[in-house]
Amino acid sequence: MPSFRKTAFALLIASAAIAGNPAIAKNPMVGGAAMYPTKTIVENAMNSRDHTTLVAAVKAAGLVETLSAAGPFTVFAPTNAAFAKLPAGTVDTLVKPENKATLTGILTYHVVPGRITAQQITTDARAHSGTATYTTVQGGTLSFARSGSGWRITDAKGGHAMITTANVMQSNGVIHVIDTVLMP
Repeated sequence: MPSFRKTAFALLIASAAIAGNPAIAKNPMVGGAAMYPTKTIVENAMNSRDHTTLVAAVKAAGLVETLSAAGPFTVFAPTNAAFAKLPAGTVDTLVKPENKATLTGILTYHVVPGRITAQQITTDARAHSGTATYTTVQGGTLSFARSGSGWRITDAKGGHAMITTANVMQSNGVIHVIDTVLMP
């Protein structure tokens, strides 16, 4: 393929990704697994070896059915390494049945109604002096600001997470992989 054609093809794929067209744009690999835009958030997350703790927590909180519904949802998905940053024993305590309400609150704090892409975050931040703010399903807010070439998320307690992989399109929303658990 001549260089011009390769460049044109690359631009077509890039513009499709920006437009959020999952039929053309190729989703990134997450946790060693292909992410399919035809599968739900839960179906894709279950295949990521980097999200086994998140999947176990979603199951313990009884949120599998909710996150498998039509949505759309935007999920800021902490990795296993993000959960490992929590104080020792925190995850084991949270997944106990008696702590289901607390766990549900933390997990739904990572979910925003609608399909919010990185491009939408950029647009909203530009319109609001560099910071985009979204209300979570839990009822709290998350603030987004540029940090280097990525997005830093600030939670209600002043903690920060970085989006490490953006725009993983799902049939019922979008996942953004993050490096720290957010706290309401």
